[in-house]
Amino acid sequence: MSLRHARRRIRPGLWLTLISWGLLLAGAIAHPFLQAQEPEGNTSEGNGDSARRTDRALVYAADVDALIHPVSAEFIAQTIEKADADSADFVVLTLRTPGGLVDSTREINQSIIEADTPVAVWVGPSGARAASAGFLITIAADIAAMAPGTHIGAAHPVSGTGEAMDETAAEKAASDVAAYARSLASRRGRNISLAEEAVTESRSFTEEEALEADPPLIDLIADDVDDLIAQLEGRDIRRWDGTSVVVQLDGADIQPVEMTWRQRLLSAVAHPQIAVLLFSLGSLGLTIELWNPGSIVPGVVGGLCLLLAFFAFQILPTNYVGLLLIAFGLLLLVAEMFTPTFGILATGGLVSMLMGGLLLFDSELPELQLGWPFLLGTMLALGFITAALAHLGIRAHRMRAVTGRSGMIDSPGRALGPIPAGGSGRVETHGEIWTAVADDPIGDGDAVRVVAVEGMTLRVERAGAKKP
Repeated sequence: MSLRHARRRIRPGLWLTLISWGLLLAGAIAHPFLQAQEPEGNTSEGNGDSARRTDRALVYAADVDALIHPVSAEFIAQTIEKADADSADFVVLTLRTPGGLVDSTREINQSIIEADTPVAVWVGPSGARAASAGFLITIAADIAAMAPGTHIGAAHPVSGTGEAMDETAAEKAASDVAAYARSLASRRGRNISLAEEAVTESRSFTEEEALEADPPLIDLIADDVDDLIAQLEGRDIRRWDGTSVVVQLDGADIQPVEMTWRQRLLSAVAHPQIAVLLFSLGSLGLTIELWNPGSIVPGVVGGLCLLLAFFAFQILPTNYVGLLLIAFGLLLLVAEMFTPTFGILATGGLVSMLMGGLLLFDSELPELQLGWPFLLGTMLALGFITAALAHLGIRAHRMRAVTGRSGMIDSPGRALGPIPAGGSGRVETHGEIWTAVADDPIGDGDAVRVVAVEGMTLRVERAGAKKP
């Protein structure tokens, strides 16, 4: 049997596998959205129509519950731009984050500094934290507030590759971020020494410690956004440019601002588990395309998954040694599919991927770690897929070899239109469309049998016709 025909025979199994991967990927990406709680009251999309002004004060409220990366920076910047365009009275950012990228943090703070609308950052609800990049954003706001039972700080910089920095590089990075923290604290009238210690000594502060410091790190403690707005009423705040504003938010109209679907998707992709799934599925999708050229969909889906995975790896503190181990493991799994070794290559590939997964994100933050349940589940799923494809390959390899013209004789087919006696038409056989001629008339859709191959034309007869 020819390789081309072998691939065609196992195509249904490959497509079933691809559909399973697609369902797995869709469920993984949808998981963060299914967990998110819908905000109460009316909502306003970040790129939707401007909120209608009333006689009441207008407050835009945005929720940032993710790593600080380019997507969250874009969302916050759009929220502030929308507030400025609508002449809103205040922007409230609810912040819960383990940290993120310094460049994105600077972009967010620049948006806050340049905003015409005063911005308050509230770390909440109870149990939340604003660590690392979140700390710098909190002290940069016009109003810094925390909910009871929250904490901020631990802003010591780490390598964006997930690897330990040498002493000189670490000192330079810490010195730069410490100077930035001092600048923000000084301009906002906050405690400069504590802001610096949060960077150089990775100190963290509870809401009471931050408020009771002299001078304080934050402005107030609020139970929720409504409590925050109530406490802001009548307060005289000093803007970044030195001007003063008396807050008047009594009976304010609070308009929630939410991420667009694109921002939600990209923010979900920038998660360690999703990134690993995308990288694995993308690699296997391209493998299917190489196995079965012309399928198109596996190659397109695989390429898209890989692009999204590399987008996530650029954002996350990725250890590229771990990434190379995962890639090497996938390569061994692919080799197992094409040259079955009864599990030897597959076992080596799974072990390599497991080690790579453990090293991929070298961080103390639980949000940036790949847990054992996820790693073992992923390895088992990939092992099952590899075994299934290897089984299909072995079965195709053991089929009777049929090549050349003799392989087409007696092949069943179907007429794709009427074929007049002595005339020509088209038939489909083996998943291919051929030009065919017949001695007797054949109707549209009739079952046919190939009796001869004449160059690039098949001679057929109606199935069931007696042989001469």
